[in-house]
Order: sequence, then structure tokens, then C-alpha cells
Amino acid sequence: MSGLHAGASAQSPASIAREDGRSVALTSYAPVTQACRGIAMISHGAGGSERGYAYLGEAMAAKGYLAVVMRHQESDLPALRERMRGVGVREALAALITDPKAYSGRFMDLAAARQWAQSRCAGNEALLLGHSMGAATVMMEAGARNLPGVQGRNGFKAYIALSPQGSGIIFPRHAWTGIQQPVLLITGTRDDELGGGNWETRIEAFRDMPPGCKWLAVIADANHMQLAGIGMPADMQARTVQVIGAFVDGLARGDCTAPPKASGVDLQSR
Repeated sequence: MSGLHAGASAQSPASIAREDGRSVALTSYAPVTQACRGIAMISHGAGGSERGYAYLGEAMAAKGYLAVVMRHQESDLPALRERMRGVGVREALAALITDPKAYSGRFMDLAAARQWAQSRCAGNEALLLGHSMGAATVMMEAGARNLPGVQGRNGFKAYIALSPQGSGIIFPRHAWTGIQQPVLLITGTRDDELGGGNWETRIEAFRDMPPGCKWLAVIADANHMQLAGIGMPADMQARTVQVIGAFVDGLARGDCTAPPKASGVDLQSR
């Protein structure tokens, strides 16, 4: 499995305006290669911010991408805290991750951040990565049918979803049958669902999508927050970014065959 090592790309903050005039905070990671290969947009989970997911930003920058983590103000930490008035964390999260307005805001953030990034990178590749609610955003953008009823634009070359959801409160059964673009799904054997389901619910989309450059990686012992980069051991982080590196390298070669399984990673392709 080819490596994807974190480089020395510095974090650069920025603030831009989206189509409704509201500001979007960004953290960008400049490519460490001489030429910019393309852009890698990173969407955070519910309660997150543009200051998270540094391990993904640094790893994609090391691979030659201009990586951008954007803040989603309708589903960041203040938005989550607002939802928690009078209810518990689980109830607030469930309400937030099913709110159509929150996803509409995310798509506006994504459009503005993508335009900003593309004006700074000559490369023509465009990847979308996301974790948790960000993974739902990724799959919606790729064309998954969803219960909030929002429509993605499917404008990226490939999609990478960490901690993707199965059918339930966000996606109906067989929501992913129309996704044709390359997709990498990443979960872990301790990555349990919000509603109490175990990590195996997260592989449903892989089984449902049509064949053709679809990968599934299951990282041994990885839990939900570790895949967000919080408390992630170095060896687990290395496995995760190596899988991503193998996927994007395969896309560049036009070869979507998964490499041999590596220690601590169950990797499948179809």
C-alpha cells in the first residue's frame, strides 16, 4: 500500500463570503509539491470547526493538493449547543444531522470554499472528504437520496467518507444505488452509530453502490472520534492516511484495484 505521509504544510486561516452573504471560516493547507495537483475539500462533523481534521489537511497537502477545511456555521459547536437547550446531546445531534437547513448551509459553504480554492490552484482534480455529518454531506453531494431532501451537485472527481451512515434517520434503504463516481468509505471496528447500531451499519452504502471504483476500509479498533483525528494513535493515523493515499494514487493511474491488505486494515473494492 503506497504511503501518504503528513508534510510540513502550515495552517492558514481565511474568511470568505458565501452566496447568502454570510461568512465562512476556512483553514487551508498548501500543497508541499511544486505544482498544485488539485483541491481537497474537507467537511467536518456536527459540532466541529475549520480548526479540526489537521491530520487529513496535512496528509492531502503532502500529496500535492490544496486542502481546505471549512466551518459549517449551521452545524458547528455553537449550533449544537443551541440545540441542546432542554435536551440531551444525542437528541440534539439527531435533530441537527436531519435538518435540511443545516445541509443547505453546508452546500453553500462548500460552493464558496471550492471557488476560493480553485482560484488558488491550477490543478484540475477536485476531491471531497468528510467525517460523520461531513460524511453524510459527502454522500449527498455524490448523489445519495436522503430524508432531509437536499440535492447535491456531484461535481467532484471522487469522494471520501469517514464514518458514513447506513439507512436510518438520514438515508433511506438503497439510498446509494445511483452513485457512479469513485468513493472510498472508511470506518473502524469501534465506530458505533449514534442510534446504538454497531460499526457494521456503516458498510451498507458500500454494498448498495454500483461497482466501479468503490472502496471500503475498516480500521482495526478505530472509534468515531479517532477517525476525526481526536486521540488517534500514530499507527492508526498512518493506516488511515495510507488507505487514502492508495485510493488517490489509483485514481491518478486510472487503476481502482485495491492493494493487498495491510496489517490493521480490512480493505475491499468492487
